[in-house]
Amino acid sequence: MVGGAALAAGVLVALRGAGGLDAKADALSNARFMDLQGKSRALSEWRGKVVVANFWATWCAPCLEEIPLLMATRKIEASKGVEVVGIAIDQAAKVETFAAKLQIDYPVLVAEADALNLVRKLGNQSGGLPFTVFVDRTGRPVKTKIGVLRKPELTAILAAIAGSSG
Repeated sequence: MVGGAALAAGVLVALRGAGGLDAKADALSNARFMDLQGKSRALSEWRGKVVVANFWATWCAPCLEEIPLLMATRKIEASKGVEVVGIAIDQAAKVETFAAKLQIDYPVLVAEADALNLVRKLGNQSGGLPFTVFVDRTGRPVKTKIGVLRKPELTAILAAIAGSSG
């Protein structure tokens, strides 16, 4: 438990010291994505919630590995005002097939061609996937993670953000 608290405190320090948050917030709030029904969507729809925005692709094995954790996290954390949103950098038809096959129960959006520019603006210079952006209740991105999320890390990050966002 002490280790988890220390990790959460470290996350908070990193969040408060992160530079360029306004530019990242602007880039994220201006981004538009298509849902699987073809409707234009924005992450701002979930303002007031902590959002785990997970960029992934159907061809990315590590991305597919973390989807069950994201679904489980959503079930546990939804009552605390946390939403998971998957943002696929892929063809809509492939995404729709995978989402159905994996029974993804959180919102799945499809990124446009400029999605790699967006992830770079959010701090992922390599464009590697999976890439997760944690957004606080005000719509500001406060933490990013390149690579597969693990449960202890995800739990600590969400605890830190929920504690800092009121």
